[in-house]
Parts: sequence; structure tokens; C-alpha cells
Amino acid sequence: MNDPWRSPFLVFPLSFVAMWLSVWIGVLLRKRHQDMDKDVGHDFELITASTLTLLGLIIGFTFSMAINRYDQRKNYEEAEANSIGTEYVRADLLPASDAARVRKLLKDYLDQRILFYQTRDARDLQQINARTANLQAELWSAVQVPATAQQTPVLALTLSGMNDVLNSQGYTQAAWWNRIPIGAWGLMAAVAICACLLVGYTAHRALEGHIRLLILPIILTIAFFLIADIDAPRRGAILVLPQNLLSLAQSLPGR
Repeated sequence: MNDPWRSPFLVFPLSFVAMWLSVWIGVLLRKRHQDMDKDVGHDFELITASTLTLLGLIIGFTFSMAINRYDQRKNYEEAEANSIGTEYVRADLLPASDAARVRKLLKDYLDQRILFYQTRDARDLQQINARTANLQAELWSAVQVPATAQQTPVLALTLSGMNDVLNSQGYTQAAWWNRIPIGAWGLMAAVAICACLLVGYTAHRALEGHIRLLILPIILTIAFFLIADIDAPRRGAILVLPQNLLSLAQSLPGR
């Protein structure tokens, strides 16, 4: 689910080239129809303004989608830290030997969750996910055995807390898979290309060959880059950092 083509550092050059070429294709088409009637030209200007307005709305909605997904990933990182920290405290309710084992496993599990947020390599991520799955099985067994042997409300509380720990990881993974749909990217790119074509086609002769024709491609490129950057959990400059998990790791004894 970590598509390379969604990398903001790839979106930036591709979008700029596409927008720039679209503008100049529009300019070339206009040169072939220099005898266009003034009324027709006015109609094209209205269509261009409408297209740019629609493009602005689509970019705004897409940016909002990216922001919501980014906030969701941050919230689930906080929820993971809270659930692990709570279960670490609840381990005191278990027998001494089981409590020590659960605390050790939780520390190892916490290290893997921090690595999940920090790694950028796909192979390392596969290994982290495999170790995380093994630790989850060990953690559940570590609380299930004593809770089954002594079915008391106190031990049931530790079992419930461990269930929250495991569920929070699933919610986090789902949030990292939740990206802007390809259809939304395609719609935004199609409208942007049409807008650039119209801008080039309706450009006055004084603007032809002028640097002002680069303004729209540059603005759109920056917008696309920002959306892709926010939407990419492991690529780009805007990342979800495991601040709460790191703070929890520093607060645990023996760290």
C-alpha cells in the first residue's frame, strides 16, 4: 500500500511538466486560430474562469481529505501510546512472574511500534510487521493463561487492556492504508490539465513567451506536492512522528 508513484518528490516534477506542457499546447492551439471572433474569445474566458473555480474547489476538497487522514494517523499514534502505557500499569494486577513477562514483552512491542513509524524501507517494514505479529501472539498468551486460570474481574481488566493494545495497532494500520483514492487524483489532474490548456489558449499575445505563463503551473505543482506530502505516511517532509510512543518509552523504568 506504499505506492512509489505517490511519492511527493515524484509528483512534483511530473505535475509541473504536465501543467507546463498543457499551457504551451494551449498557446500553440491559439496561434493556429488567431482569427477567433471576440465573442468566442469572451466565451472561452468565461469557461476558463469557471474551470479554474472548479479546480480550486477540487483541490480544496482533496487537501481536506489529506488533512483528515493525517490527523487520523496522529490520533491513532496517541491512542497506541495510551493503550500500551495503561496495560503496562495493569500488569501489576497479574501474578508476579506473569507481570514481569508482560512488561518485558510490552517494552519489546513498544520498540517495534516506534520503528513502524520511523522506518522508510519496505523490507525493514515487513520484518517489523512480522516481529509485531509474533509479539502480539505472545502478549495475548501472557495475559490469557493467568486470566483463564483465575477468572476474576481484576484479571479480566488486564485481558481487556491487552485487547485494546492489539486493536489500536489494527486501527493504526488501517489509517496508514487509508489514502486519497486514485480516482480523486485522476479527476484533479484532468481538471488541472484542462485549466492549463484553456489558460494557454486564452492568453493574450503580450503574454506569449512570458514568464507569467508559468505562474499557474507552479501554483498547481506546489498544491499537488503539498497534498501528496501530507497524504504520504512514509515519504516527503510532513511525517507522523511517534512522539507519544517515544515519550512513553522514556518514561518506563529500566529504559
